[in-house]
Amino acid sequence: MNRPTPTLRAGIAFAVMAALLILVGIGQSWSLALAILNLCLISAVMALGVNIQWGYGGLFNVGIMGFAALGGVAVVLVSKAPVAGAWAAGGTNLILAAVFGIATIVGAVLLYRRLRKGILRLIGMVAVIVLGYVVARYFYDPAVLSIEAVNPAKHGYLGGLGLPVIISWAVGGLLAAAAAWVVGKVALGLRSDYLAIATLGISEIIIAVLKNEDWLTRGVKNVTGLPRPVPYEIDLQQTAWFIDWVEKLNAAELASLSAEAKIGAVQKLVIDYSSLFVKLCYTGLFAAVLIIILMLSITALNSPWGRMMRAIRDNPISAGAMGKNITARHRQVFILGSAVVGIAGAMLTTLDGQFTPGTYNPLRFTFLIWVMVIVGGSGNNLGAVLGGFLVWFVWIEAEPIGLWLIDNATGWLGEDSAARIHLMERAQHMRLFLMGLVLLLVMRFSPGGILPATGGRR
Repeated sequence: MNRPTPTLRAGIAFAVMAALLILVGIGQSWSLALAILNLCLISAVMALGVNIQWGYGGLFNVGIMGFAALGGVAVVLVSKAPVAGAWAAGGTNLILAAVFGIATIVGAVLLYRRLRKGILRLIGMVAVIVLGYVVARYFYDPAVLSIEAVNPAKHGYLGGLGLPVIISWAVGGLLAAAAAWVVGKVALGLRSDYLAIATLGISEIIIAVLKNEDWLTRGVKNVTGLPRPVPYEIDLQQTAWFIDWVEKLNAAELASLSAEAKIGAVQKLVIDYSSLFVKLCYTGLFAAVLIIILMLSITALNSPWGRMMRAIRDNPISAGAMGKNITARHRQVFILGSAVVGIAGAMLTTLDGQFTPGTYNPLRFTFLIWVMVIVGGSGNNLGAVLGGFLVWFVWIEAEPIGLWLIDNATGWLGEDSAARIHLMERAQHMRLFLMGLVLLLVMRFSPGGILPATGGRR
């Protein structure tokens, strides 16, 4: 029996995924199905970023959540309105602290480059760093205290630029790319296990800073009420064209109702449809971003640059012997992949409507993203997208499926049975069991993933 072609296999896989989402819409609710779809789209974008790093360059990055968090903070810095009182209280001192901090770094770099290696260079660099640190802290500490004292229950931070939130998605990618450049200069060239430890540690540092620097992100007090790129439900519910549109869609159902009953039915329908409409707007935006990044990723992979990256991934020694700068190319894919993860992080924060640094769990969610890439097929962009959809769907639906299975399996026991109660309370752990089961089944029957890469060894 002939195996299906890669194109047919991909078509079948995505058709099954679409059918699962439709079943959720029919069996549970269309609002839930769209909510899952939106998170699947964001997960797919993030999985594409990791696939660029691992599938193209073989880089084992365990600091994914740190770059996603930078995308999230970009939403705050770009879209929130500036807090005038905070800027008046400590803005000047904070700018001076930043100027002296940058000057310290520049001075230390210049000394390192211009002085010969020896005791004189060491003493000069230490003196510049210590002096610059003391001066910067002289301005920084009172600035932070003043900013965080400005209406801490509501503000206590500088705010942002007050620009459209869509811009923050690109800024999130740039922030993550800049952080990846710094990480790449320090950690790339290390062995894969050392690189994993380094990226995990740097990710923890980034998240720790975001949790504790209240003047920048409000820390664990969170930033709520972030602007939306789509309409608000309450506004739609009071808009004439939307109400008329809902009435036209449900004209047959409303025709048989009395005038009083019709008013109540229309109000309920408008509320339900407004939620669906907003989720569909998010779906359109996220799908557009995913398609653009996917097309760019496929184009890059099929280009001479992509073939060179696969050659470096599969045999770096031979590629280096042919004159390729391995570290520089690895830095490229590391920066590109991190930028994509940063964009996904900004999209996720926009969807949530709030920035909560405490929810970035590097180990837990990094594991999920890696499972998406492995299950979908590392090195295959469509596989990464499929993995993002499938794994997130299983992660969300595992608990209700577990409850249903346990409820039916223990139906013969009494409602007050200790065993039944214990099992029902543990249903939430089904997601971990199902996630491991999915990973084991894919690794057993399709080691390259559901949609394995068509070239190279992956």
